[in-house]
Amino acid sequence: MDPVRALTYPLRVASRSARLLRSVLMGDFLSAYALTQGTKLAVVDDRPDGTIRQLTFAELEAASNRLANVLLDLGVRPGDSKVVWCGQNSIGLVQMINAARKLGVTAVPLNYRLSDEEAAYVTDHSDATIVYVDAEFAPMFERIRGELPKVEHILVFDGEVPDGMIDVDARVAAASDGEPKVPEGVEPGATMIYTSGTTGKPKGALRRGNAGAAQAGAMIGFIGYTPDDVYIPTGPLYHSGPGGFMGIAQTLGQTVVLQRKFNAEDWLRLVQTYRVTSTFSAPTPIRMICNLPDEVKARYDVSSMKRMIANAAPWSFALKQMYLAYFPGDSLFEVYGSTELGVNCILRPEDQLRKPGSCGQPAPMVEVKLFDDDGNEVTGVGPEHTGELFVKSPSVFADYYKQHDKFLADSKHGYQTVGDIAYRDDEGYIYICDRKKDMIISGGMNIYPAEIEAALEHHADVLEVAVFGTPSEEWGESVHAVVVVREGASMTADDVMAFAREHLAHYKVPRSVTFIDELPKTGSGKVLKRELRAPFWAGRDSKV
Repeated sequence: MDPVRALTYPLRVASRSARLLRSVLMGDFLSAYALTQGTKLAVVDDRPDGTIRQLTFAELEAASNRLANVLLDLGVRPGDSKVVWCGQNSIGLVQMINAARKLGVTAVPLNYRLSDEEAAYVTDHSDATIVYVDAEFAPMFERIRGELPKVEHILVFDGEVPDGMIDVDARVAAASDGEPKVPEGVEPGATMIYTSGTTGKPKGALRRGNAGAAQAGAMIGFIGYTPDDVYIPTGPLYHSGPGGFMGIAQTLGQTVVLQRKFNAEDWLRLVQTYRVTSTFSAPTPIRMICNLPDEVKARYDVSSMKRMIANAAPWSFALKQMYLAYFPGDSLFEVYGSTELGVNCILRPEDQLRKPGSCGQPAPMVEVKLFDDDGNEVTGVGPEHTGELFVKSPSVFADYYKQHDKFLADSKHGYQTVGDIAYRDDEGYIYICDRKKDMIISGGMNIYPAEIEAALEHHADVLEVAVFGTPSEEWGESVHAVVVVREGASMTADDVMAFAREHLAHYKVPRSVTFIDELPKTGSGKVLKRELRAPFWAGRDSKV
């Protein structure tokens, strides 16, 4: 070491330590990891065509800072602005998630499977001024640009940029990689994920940046995550599960492996190549993996998997048995939760086969209560003592954006609900047996019938329609519509589905349709959906 470097070395070490301490105290974990483990692989995007892009923690820090500084130059206001991001899993999205957190802005993930009409509603309702979109989906924003009066800039990454939009990759390349200048006291960025609407329009579930940190820490310890874990999101990052658990991985300084779009065999390739140890998955992708031919599965080593988080929809007992026949027997956890309420219950590996049908016991720092229709707490045990499940915890979302009345409607005694009906057994394990609300979970996606009904009722030949979920071995539940046609008109199931495809995301389109002369109703005129659903669910213990 030369004399000048030798003399200044203690000062440089002290400065580095001070920056690290400041980063930790300010809650900027990425800055801290860039200093302490800068050469460790932070994120890798490995595609089937052989294209591999990867960033170390130091490189991810620099890239995220550059994007944050571009956003500041474009007028984003720390602590106030909202930014919509949209695209398939990629390093570009990971950069935006970190940039938004650093700036203290509200990140609004947009489901790229939405129809133009739905995407325009969410973007405009969120009050976003910036859209950050994968080039693959930029054409959608070309089509709806005129319906987004509040959007000032559309930033396009990873590909061709349409006229009138900004090539954000070029701007990022030229930007400073220094820490963005954010006023003192600005909290880390919030998130606002739009859930399908119970009354026909999506609702923005707003979650503060620091909310639930202590609870998340307790859950991390309970599940046993370590900084050495390698995480793969089995599903799109716009979904609260894959994205939320990626947030845990990044907070712990883990390596994240991205799969742009799910493919069962390619997922196995990534697990083997990077010795993946953890993921979060809805039942459908795992069923597709387990149903691969034995000779295909035999090519891949999955012994590294330590923490498979089953969620997004109930995993059947048969699927769990299929999983445990191929993956390590002590790797399967199941969690019950929602975008709004976070993780509420956890079923540990040792209970998976011992407690069939259960979603576990309340997670650390979570209080669960059951209430009957009169507001009385249900304290009995067994399936004859059911009640609507309400939750109190630090991670419950803050509010529905601009729809506080909907938040209040789901509140009781300081507890919050998403409308699931449950019971306890004598050991305190929770069983979800039905839904008070009409939500359908198909392939891990939440679907609200009212949204589909509102769209179908715009058809000139539809008098009334009722939508609900029916059992599906492949998807968990399938969307079914019962239609009453106007007098003198005629429709086929194909007509109904074609009209739905014009106005709704593909996964919300009914997969089956029946016609009826009149919908069954109560004396007050409310449709009796349980009567319509009953024949489809006959002989099953659970109605979800």
